[in-house]
Amino acid sequence: MQKYIFRRLLIGIPVFLSITIIIFGLIEIAPGDITDYFIRPELNMTNEAEEAIRARFGLDQPVTVRYVNWLVNVLRGDLGFRYTNGQPVAATIGQRLSATVLLAGTALIVGSVIGVALGVFTALRQYSVWDFLLTSVSFLGISIPSFVAGIIVLYIFAIKLGWFPSGGMRPVDRDPTLLTTIQYLVLPTFVLSLAPIANFMRYTRFAMLEVIRADYVRTARGKGMPENRITWRHGFPNALLPVITLFGLSLPALVVGAVFTETIFSWPGMGTLYLEAVNGRDVPLLMGMNLVIALVVLVANLVTDLAYAVADPRIRYD
Repeated sequence: MQKYIFRRLLIGIPVFLSITIIIFGLIEIAPGDITDYFIRPELNMTNEAEEAIRARFGLDQPVTVRYVNWLVNVLRGDLGFRYTNGQPVAATIGQRLSATVLLAGTALIVGSVIGVALGVFTALRQYSVWDFLLTSVSFLGISIPSFVAGIIVLYIFAIKLGWFPSGGMRPVDRDPTLLTTIQYLVLPTFVLSLAPIANFMRYTRFAMLEVIRADYVRTARGKGMPENRITWRHGFPNALLPVITLFGLSLPALVVGAVFTETIFSWPGMGTLYLEAVNGRDVPLLMGMNLVIALVVLVANLVTDLAYAVADPRIRYD
């Protein structure tokens, strides 16, 4: 296992470098110029003043030099400073990252637990009314965009019924408690977990249908073993591998969904910060956030691969 982890870390080095090249290249070929943020038409800035701004931020240097300088700073943990307020990018991301981790992590846990349970439930009742009903609902959960679901949920449960707060992460008039945090977390978590619930249910259902038709399951059933033990002791562990794969692949989708969900519910996380960076053409913040998101996905893929050995003892990395 240690050798495998070491090999994966070595493979991650060129992948990380490729990610930095892609991030820097996308910003480089984006329309407009970085200095446009600092140039005001009403000031009638001269060409010399514009060139001074470019020289101040190192934009007068060749592309390769700027990329190497940025990469060296990234390896030192320096992601630069925001254009809008001059705050360090790393500190800004760190302040917002915890809120997004709380929301996305809760949505992933809720989506995986409920989705896997419903997947097993429908697989054991194939072609029943429950199977057709929950499968149809899962397609709805996959198809409906998160911003549409967010607006509907916000209108019904926050505005009309008043059961939950309409936005924010904590009350402004008193100190937050565990109960108030859960109240503010329910609606955005529900919206963000709709797609994971549907995906986990579909993948688990398909995997369980393959497993319960296997020879060893029929043999266990022929020996008179109880159905619950056959399902959870022999069937479910062997159906976990595609579910574990989906667990790792769900993180990028959750990050994308968080951009809209956090905006609708005014959740102070990475999603709303990303929109602020795009609207303000805050290039250092955009590059830093893209880099952090890519690193999270890389780590998630590594953890997913290691989880295979825990779920299936037949897998040995050494």
